[in-house]
Amino acid sequence: MSAADATPLVLSRGEAGEFLLPADMLAARFGWPTQTLRDYMRRGLVASRVERGEGADAGRWRLSVRCGNRRWQAVVEADGTVGTQRVEVLSTGAPKPAR
Repeated sequence: MSAADATPLVLSRGEAGEFLLPADMLAARFGWPTQTLRDYMRRGLVASRVERGEGADAGRWRLSVRCGNRRWQAVVEADGTVGTQRVEVLSTGAPKPAR
């Protein structure tokens, strides 16, 4: 990570309190051009989930965005700062039988 990348990511919220995720940021996390992500969104191939923290995690949220076999997850603090984030490539194959 370069010094230019050290600026923390802070997410905005809409009027109803929903998190606003910039398409260019998400596309970059997935390694795609922004237009590719926008095309997937138009085709209904992007799903998102927001989970509110409880107990020790109260005041935090976990955001997940999935498209195909890729999932971006982030933990967001009360002020909108993204604490941790990761991108996973998920298996799309059938579960393997137990041995």
